[in-house]
Amino acid sequence: MTTLLDIEKLSVQFPTTRGPVRALEDLSFSIRPGETVALVGESGSGKSTAALALSRLIPESSGSAISGRVGLEGRDLLSLTPQELRRVRGRHIGMIFQDPMMALNPVFTIGWQIAEPLRAHLGLSVRAARDRAIELLHQVAIPAPERRIDQYPHNLSGGMRQRVMIAMALACRPSLLIADEPTTALDVTVQAQVLSLIRKLKAEFGTAVLLITHDLGVVWETAERVVVLYAGRKVEEGPSAALFAQPAHPYTQGLLRTASFAGGIGGRLPEISGTVPSPFEMPQGCRFAPRCAQAHDACRITQPPLIGAGPNREAACVLLREAAA
Repeated sequence: MTTLLDIEKLSVQFPTTRGPVRALEDLSFSIRPGETVALVGESGSGKSTAALALSRLIPESSGSAISGRVGLEGRDLLSLTPQELRRVRGRHIGMIFQDPMMALNPVFTIGWQIAEPLRAHLGLSVRAARDRAIELLHQVAIPAPERRIDQYPHNLSGGMRQRVMIAMALACRPSLLIADEPTTALDVTVQAQVLSLIRKLKAEFGTAVLLITHDLGVVWETAERVVVLYAGRKVEEGPSAALFAQPAHPYTQGLLRTASFAGGIGGRLPEISGTVPSPFEMPQGCRFAPRCAQAHDACRITQPPLIGAGPNREAACVLLREAAA
């Protein structure tokens, strides 16, 4: 299959009063048309930074430095002008944000906000855009869309606001949908409904999905491939079925142990000891070594490169290199 999104050595650096901080380092992966790829990791691993960087949503006024290449359908997004980016966002890239109440404009009706990209990118008339917005609200299972279309975000429940975000993201049928923690603020029942909706619309429109989440249950249900981040670096990548069955990196193994906990009442919840290192005090060598029960001297000296860990898989771990030798 051809590649839709091709990310090569994407790095993001922010200025601080204590000096520059690298929030993301040399991230590389790709997404094929219609494929769902999940970016997973703890808070502070660089997941959301990656999403904002590849879509050029990190404000230039922040003084950030972004390097690498983000190829979408053959175009390098990092080299586009602001005018060219406006034509890409919404038309070719749709985004679902973690908090729809922050992403939606409180002073405009949801109908206006859904119709706006239809008018801007597809040139629809006001009437045609409104009719299409009603159709989209119906597709995302908003009840009484003809009435809801003239309501404001505060008139809707959290689940409905997230559905409105999905309708906006898919309005122009983009080739790539970026979903940044789309179910975090929702209760379990609404989470299941939103995930089912994303899968349904993905199958209908053939849209590829970059899913950013810390919930491995969501990954298991949704993604074909998984990219694991830790402290701003990729530590493992592979097909979700193989990665869940036999994780190669000790960090991935720890994540899966905590996700599959079945100790019952009174059982002790498995945990990964320690915390993600401060960006100002990154350890030498493997960044996970201070928390890794399998670490030895070599892990604390050099950063292990990504090496093959099976068919279409790779991981950055000294233990894999030693096993291969």
